[in-house]
Amino acid sequence: MKKLTLIAVALATTASMAVAQDVVRVGIAAEPYPPFASPDAAGNWVGWEVEIIGAICAAAELNCEITPTAWDGIIPALTSQRIDAIMASMSITPERLETIDFSDKYYNTPTVIVGPRSMEFDATPEGMAGKILGVQVSTVHQSYAQAYFEAGTELRNYQTQDEANQDLVAGRIDATQADSIALEAFLVTEAGQCCEIKGAVADDPELLGAGVGVGVRKGDDALREAFNRGIAAIIADGTYDAISAPYFANSIYGG
Repeated sequence: MKKLTLIAVALATTASMAVAQDVVRVGIAAEPYPPFASPDAAGNWVGWEVEIIGAICAAAELNCEITPTAWDGIIPALTSQRIDAIMASMSITPERLETIDFSDKYYNTPTVIVGPRSMEFDATPEGMAGKILGVQVSTVHQSYAQAYFEAGTELRNYQTQDEANQDLVAGRIDATQADSIALEAFLVTEAGQCCEIKGAVADDPELLGAGVGVGVRKGDDALREAFNRGIAAIIADGTYDAISAPYFANSIYGG
Protein backbone atom coordinates (compact mmCIF):
# COMPACT_ATOMS: atom_id res chain seq x y z
CA MET A 1 0.00 0.00 0.00
CA LYS A 2 2.83 2.37 0.80
CA LYS A 3 4.41 1.74 -2.60
CA LEU A 4 1.09 2.41 -4.33
CA THR A 5 0.66 5.60 -2.33
CA LEU A 6 4.11 6.83 -3.36
CA ILE A 7 3.34 6.07 -7.01
CA ALA A 8 0.06 7.96 -6.76
CA VAL A 9 1.83 10.96 -5.25
CA ALA A 10 4.46 10.86 -7.99
CA LEU A 11 1.81 10.73 -10.69
CA ALA A 12 -0.10 13.63 -9.15
CA THR A 13 3.09 15.68 -8.89
CA THR A 14 3.98 14.91 -12.50
CA ALA A 15 0.50 15.96 -13.65
CA SER A 16 0.76 19.20 -11.69
CA MET A 17 4.17 19.94 -13.20
CA ALA A 18 2.84 19.25 -16.68
CA VAL A 19 0.08 21.81 -16.19
CA ALA A 20 2.63 24.31 -14.89
CA GLN A 21 5.29 23.77 -17.57
CA ASP A 22 3.30 23.27 -20.78
CA VAL A 23 2.50 26.37 -22.80
CA VAL A 24 -1.17 27.25 -22.34
CA ARG A 25 -2.43 29.09 -25.40
CA VAL A 26 -4.96 31.59 -24.09
CA GLY A 27 -7.32 32.81 -26.80
CA ILE A 28 -8.41 36.42 -26.75
CA ALA A 29 -10.60 38.04 -29.41
CA ALA A 30 -8.52 39.27 -32.33
CA GLU A 31 -10.72 42.36 -32.51
CA PRO A 32 -10.08 45.34 -30.17
CA TYR A 33 -12.37 45.37 -27.14
CA PRO A 34 -11.23 48.21 -24.88
CA PRO A 35 -10.69 48.53 -21.99
CA PHE A 36 -10.37 44.74 -21.78
CA ALA A 37 -7.97 44.02 -24.64
CA SER A 38 -6.66 45.96 -27.63
CA PRO A 39 -3.34 46.30 -29.47
CA ASP A 40 -1.17 49.34 -28.76
CA ALA A 41 0.83 51.29 -31.35
CA ALA A 42 3.55 48.64 -31.28
CA GLY A 43 1.07 45.81 -31.78
CA ASN A 44 1.28 44.57 -28.18
CA TRP A 45 -1.98 43.56 -26.56
CA VAL A 46 -2.85 45.69 -23.54
CA GLY A 47 -5.85 46.22 -21.29
CA TRP A 48 -7.46 45.05 -18.08
CA GLU A 49 -8.16 41.50 -19.25
CA VAL A 50 -4.63 41.13 -20.65
CA GLU A 51 -3.20 42.11 -17.25
CA ILE A 52 -5.63 39.80 -15.46
CA ILE A 53 -4.57 36.91 -17.72
CA GLY A 54 -0.95 37.51 -16.73
CA ALA A 55 -1.78 37.68 -13.03
CA ILE A 56 -4.01 34.60 -12.99
CA CYS A 57 -1.50 32.54 -14.95
CA ALA A 58 1.36 33.63 -12.68
CA ALA A 59 -0.62 32.77 -9.55
CA ALA A 60 -1.60 29.39 -11.02
CA GLU A 61 2.00 28.75 -12.19
CA LEU A 62 0.81 28.40 -15.79
CA ASN A 63 3.04 29.28 -18.74
CA CYS A 64 0.45 31.23 -20.76
CA GLU A 65 0.77 32.56 -24.28
CA ILE A 66 -1.82 35.06 -25.53
CA THR A 67 -3.22 33.92 -28.87
CA PRO A 68 -5.52 36.38 -30.70
CA THR A 69 -8.37 34.48 -32.39
CA ALA A 70 -11.38 35.68 -34.37
CA TRP A 71 -14.28 35.95 -31.97
CA ASP A 72 -16.82 34.02 -34.06
CA GLY A 73 -14.38 31.11 -34.32
CA ILE A 74 -12.95 31.13 -30.81
CA ILE A 75 -14.95 28.19 -29.42
CA PRO A 76 -14.16 25.99 -32.46
CA ALA A 77 -10.50 26.97 -32.01
CA LEU A 78 -10.70 25.69 -28.42
CA THR A 79 -12.49 22.43 -29.20
CA SER A 80 -10.11 21.70 -32.12
CA GLN A 81 -7.10 22.30 -29.80
CA ARG A 82 -5.72 25.33 -31.66
CA ILE A 83 -5.96 27.13 -28.31
CA ASP A 84 -6.19 25.74 -24.77
CA ALA A 85 -8.32 28.35 -23.00
CA ILE A 86 -10.53 31.35 -23.74
CA MET A 87 -10.20 34.59 -21.78
CA ALA A 88 -12.10 37.00 -23.99
CA SER A 89 -14.90 38.37 -21.81
CA MET A 90 -16.92 35.23 -22.55
CA SER A 91 -20.04 34.89 -20.41
CA ILE A 92 -20.81 31.56 -18.74
CA THR A 93 -24.12 30.47 -20.27
CA PRO A 94 -26.03 27.16 -20.26
CA GLU A 95 -25.76 27.01 -24.06
CA ARG A 96 -21.96 27.34 -24.03
CA LEU A 97 -21.69 24.85 -21.16
CA GLU A 98 -23.07 22.23 -23.52
CA THR A 99 -19.87 22.56 -25.59
CA ILE A 100 -17.11 23.72 -23.22
CA ASP A 101 -16.38 24.01 -19.50
CA PHE A 102 -15.71 27.20 -17.55
CA SER A 103 -13.69 28.26 -14.56
CA ASP A 104 -15.20 30.29 -11.76
CA LYS A 105 -16.14 33.81 -12.87
CA TYR A 106 -13.53 36.56 -12.88
CA TYR A 107 -15.91 39.44 -13.53
CA ASN A 108 -19.61 40.21 -13.95
CA THR A 109 -21.05 43.50 -15.24
CA PRO A 110 -24.47 44.65 -16.47
CA THR A 111 -25.63 44.70 -20.08
CA VAL A 112 -26.77 48.09 -21.36
CA ILE A 113 -28.18 49.76 -24.45
CA VAL A 114 -26.63 52.94 -25.81
CA GLY A 115 -28.23 55.39 -28.20
CA PRO A 116 -28.01 59.01 -29.41
CA ARG A 117 -28.55 61.78 -26.87
CA SER A 118 -31.07 63.29 -29.29
CA MET A 119 -33.40 60.26 -29.07
CA GLU A 120 -35.49 59.37 -26.03
CA PHE A 121 -36.14 55.68 -25.39
CA ASP A 122 -35.37 53.08 -22.76
CA ALA A 123 -33.85 49.59 -22.76
CA THR A 124 -37.14 47.70 -22.89
CA PRO A 125 -38.96 45.90 -25.72
CA GLU A 126 -41.47 48.77 -25.74
CA GLY A 127 -38.73 51.39 -25.81
CA MET A 128 -36.89 49.59 -28.61
CA ALA A 129 -39.98 49.17 -30.79
CA GLY A 130 -39.35 50.58 -34.26
CA LYS A 131 -35.62 51.09 -33.57
CA ILE A 132 -32.61 49.62 -35.38
CA LEU A 133 -30.40 47.78 -32.86
CA GLY A 134 -26.84 46.69 -33.63
CA VAL A 135 -25.26 43.70 -31.85
CA GLN A 136 -22.06 41.70 -32.25
CA VAL A 137 -22.47 38.21 -33.69
CA SER A 138 -21.93 35.11 -31.55
CA THR A 139 -22.40 37.04 -28.32
CA VAL A 140 -24.89 36.86 -25.47
CA HIS A 141 -26.11 40.25 -26.67
CA GLN A 142 -27.16 38.84 -30.04
CA SER A 143 -28.99 35.99 -28.31
CA TYR A 144 -30.70 38.37 -25.89
CA ALA A 145 -31.76 40.81 -28.62
CA GLN A 146 -33.19 37.99 -30.70
CA ALA A 147 -35.20 36.77 -27.71
CA TYR A 148 -36.45 40.12 -26.40
CA PHE A 149 -36.37 42.69 -29.18
CA GLU A 150 -36.66 40.94 -32.53
CA ALA A 151 -40.46 41.17 -32.81
CA GLY A 152 -40.57 44.98 -32.80
CA THR A 153 -36.98 45.92 -33.51
CA GLU A 154 -34.79 45.65 -36.61
CA LEU A 155 -31.60 43.79 -35.64
CA ARG A 156 -28.30 44.30 -37.43
CA ASN A 157 -25.39 41.98 -36.76
CA TYR A 158 -21.74 43.05 -36.73
CA GLN A 159 -18.50 41.08 -36.64
CA THR A 160 -17.09 43.44 -33.99
CA GLN A 161 -18.55 45.82 -31.42
CA ASP A 162 -16.38 48.57 -32.86
CA GLU A 163 -18.24 48.27 -36.18
CA ALA A 164 -21.57 48.60 -34.38
CA ASN A 165 -20.29 51.68 -32.54
CA GLN A 166 -19.17 53.25 -35.81
CA ASP A 167 -22.59 52.73 -37.39
CA LEU A 168 -24.23 54.21 -34.29
CA VAL A 169 -22.10 57.35 -34.63
CA ALA A 170 -22.90 57.52 -38.37
CA GLY A 171 -26.63 57.25 -37.68
CA ARG A 172 -27.08 53.97 -39.54
CA ILE A 173 -28.48 52.32 -36.40
CA ASP A 174 -30.40 53.78 -33.46
CA ALA A 175 -28.80 51.80 -30.65
CA THR A 176 -26.33 49.10 -29.70
CA GLN A 177 -26.31 46.59 -26.86
CA ALA A 178 -23.16 45.35 -25.13
CA ASP A 179 -21.35 45.07 -21.82
CA SER A 180 -21.61 48.25 -19.76
CA ILE A 181 -17.85 48.63 -19.28
CA ALA A 182 -17.09 48.26 -22.99
CA LEU A 183 -19.74 50.82 -23.91
CA GLU A 184 -18.65 53.23 -21.18
CA ALA A 185 -15.15 53.11 -22.71
CA PHE A 186 -16.70 54.03 -26.08
CA LEU A 187 -18.76 56.87 -24.61
CA VAL A 188 -15.71 58.71 -23.23
CA THR A 189 -14.10 58.85 -26.68
CA GLU A 190 -14.61 61.85 -28.97
CA ALA A 191 -16.86 59.80 -31.27
CA GLY A 192 -18.88 58.52 -28.32
CA GLN A 193 -19.92 62.00 -27.20
CA CYS A 194 -22.94 61.63 -29.48
CA CYS A 195 -24.50 59.02 -27.30
CA GLU A 196 -25.51 57.92 -23.83
CA ILE A 197 -26.60 54.85 -21.90
CA LYS A 198 -30.35 54.43 -22.22
CA GLY A 199 -30.51 51.82 -19.49
CA ALA A 200 -29.62 48.29 -18.45
CA VAL A 201 -31.62 45.45 -19.99
CA ALA A 202 -33.64 43.14 -17.77
CA ASP A 203 -31.44 40.40 -16.37
CA ASP A 204 -31.74 36.91 -17.86
CA PRO A 205 -29.05 34.50 -16.55
CA GLU A 206 -30.02 31.88 -19.14
CA LEU A 207 -29.07 34.22 -21.98
CA LEU A 208 -26.68 36.73 -20.40
CA GLY A 209 -24.88 34.19 -18.25
CA ALA A 210 -23.54 34.09 -14.72
CA GLY A 211 -20.48 36.24 -15.20
CA VAL A 212 -17.34 35.86 -17.31
CA GLY A 213 -15.09 32.82 -16.88
CA VAL A 214 -12.17 31.05 -18.49
CA GLY A 215 -13.37 28.63 -21.16
CA VAL A 216 -11.61 25.25 -21.38
CA ARG A 217 -12.27 22.02 -23.23
CA LYS A 218 -14.73 19.53 -21.76
CA GLY A 219 -12.94 17.27 -19.32
CA ASP A 220 -9.82 19.46 -18.99
CA ASP A 221 -10.36 19.55 -15.25
CA ALA A 222 -6.72 20.04 -14.25
CA LEU A 223 -6.44 23.22 -16.29
CA ARG A 224 -9.86 24.47 -15.15
CA GLU A 225 -8.91 23.98 -11.50
CA ALA A 226 -5.56 25.67 -12.08
CA PHE A 227 -7.38 28.74 -13.38
CA ASN A 228 -9.75 28.59 -10.40
CA ARG A 229 -6.75 28.61 -8.05
CA GLY A 230 -5.26 31.56 -9.89
CA ILE A 231 -8.50 33.55 -9.79
CA ALA A 232 -8.97 32.90 -6.07
CA ALA A 233 -5.36 33.79 -5.32
CA ILE A 234 -5.33 37.19 -7.03
CA ILE A 235 -8.63 38.13 -5.41
CA ALA A 236 -7.37 37.09 -1.97
CA ASP A 237 -4.00 38.85 -2.15
CA GLY A 238 -5.30 42.14 -3.59
CA THR A 239 -3.75 41.78 -7.05
CA TYR A 240 -7.18 41.81 -8.70
CA ASP A 241 -8.11 45.15 -7.11
CA ALA A 242 -4.67 46.63 -7.83
CA ILE A 243 -4.98 45.81 -11.53
CA SER A 244 -8.58 47.04 -11.67
CA ALA A 245 -8.08 50.39 -9.91
CA PRO A 246 -6.58 52.29 -12.89
CA TYR A 247 -9.36 51.04 -15.17
CA PHE A 248 -12.56 51.18 -13.12
CA ALA A 249 -13.99 53.43 -10.42
CA ASN A 250 -15.71 50.45 -8.78
CA SER A 251 -15.10 46.70 -8.61
CA ILE A 252 -16.37 44.76 -11.62
CA TYR A 253 -16.14 41.37 -9.90
CA GLY A 254 -19.89 41.48 -9.28
CA GLY A 255 -22.11 39.61 -6.88
